[in-house]
Amino acid sequence: MNNEYKEFLKVYKEAFGQAVPLPIALGYGDMPANPESKVPRCMIGAISKVRDGEPLTLSADNVKCGGGLYTGFHKMPERVPQFVSQSEHYKQTPEMVEEYIGKLDITRSKKPYLNFVRMDKLSSMDDIEGVLFWATLDILSGLTAWAFFDNNAFDAVAVPFGSGCTSIVSLAVTENRKNGRRCFIGMLDPSARPLVPENELTFVVPKCRFTEMTDTIKDSALFQRAFSIVRKRINGEIQTD
Repeated sequence: MNNEYKEFLKVYKEAFGQAVPLPIALGYGDMPANPESKVPRCMIGAISKVRDGEPLTLSADNVKCGGGLYTGFHKMPERVPQFVSQSEHYKQTPEMVEEYIGKLDITRSKKPYLNFVRMDKLSSMDDIEGVLFWATLDILSGLTAWAFFDNNAFDAVAVPFGSGCTSIVSLAVTENRKNGRRCFIGMLDPSARPLVPENELTFVVPKCRFTEMTDTIKDSALFQRAFSIVRKRINGEIQTD
């Protein structure tokens, strides 16, 4: 593992404690991180399991759900606008679905694989598009405070509604490729919620922004008194109401 990111993980553990899940790097590549990856009907459950240490590789062959669109492996199926609007009722009209997906600015992947690797098992950040954090509300408070530390934009942390794979992949990839500074809270999709722990959301940082944030973590609120109390609760050292 690159020493730079080995040092980051050390500081990250100091900030959040030993109980915090390690972040996961995601990026497209020419080689699979795990060629044996199996993906159930929805990829979110498989992505969630990467926190346990086994890498995940998505491709056009093993992504059979609508997430193939949001990961850049397939074009949008004709049924999607109608399904999202009239069956799932996530948008009022099919036209709104089409408009929303268009604004995501998804491009078809030029590389065959999308790899998810826990950061302690990563050998390089060269092909990374974003960094995914699994976060309880207490962890989320720290991540959000950190993201706002050197960024006064009101949307420094954004919460666009979308599918789980949209919030984890599409938003991070698009933001990274335009060198943006927004981070994204996700996993508010009711269809995907049953596949993740009930008290967790996701927090995704595009790689370009992550590079900046690694330089500010020690100066941020994560190492001040207020968050030290939250850190103790994250790690089960205290109980607060």
